[in-house]
Amino acid sequence: MEGTRHSVGMAVVGALATHLGLAERWRSDRQLCGEVVVADARRLVLLRPRLLMNVNGVAVAKAARKYGVQPEDILLVHDEMDKPLGKVGIKHGGSARGHNGVRSCMDCLRTDVMPRLRVGIGRPAGEASVERHVLGRFRAEERKVLDSVLVQCVDILMSQLAEWQENGRSSSSSTA
Repeated sequence: MEGTRHSVGMAVVGALATHLGLAERWRSDRQLCGEVVVADARRLVLLRPRLLMNVNGVAVAKAARKYGVQPEDILLVHDEMDKPLGKVGIKHGGSARGHNGVRSCMDCLRTDVMPRLRVGIGRPAGEASVERHVLGRFRAEERKVLDSVLVQCVDILMSQLAEWQENGRSSSSSTA
């Protein structure tokens, strides 16, 4: 579902990989049901699950086990309808707030401690269905906003990674 509102987390993780010079290092990992980049020097694992969003916690939990990443060191990146396009925010643990991908991660990791980068996609206008909205592609004017959001998200993620590295923690970024 590349290019849809629902895949904005994938776009953010892809932008982070590009920023870090890792974009050419994505590799498919059938065990993890996704694509992964490992940057040992940074103690960083980037994951793009290739499962349906509602069950992507399976891939996240498998990657956490394989790479020895604790749930509190996993930063989930996901779309957020409760924020308008152009707005982002960090949420530290707590409820999935109706996001099935986040709920899947919580269920598979058996905890809710994962910090989350919530990337606003807004709610559908009028009578439009939620499903049609999240699976829809960004319009041209929205893509311009999305481009600046991707830069903002990379800045936020780089700050989070720097903080974790200062504290000697490993880190993993995943989409939900």
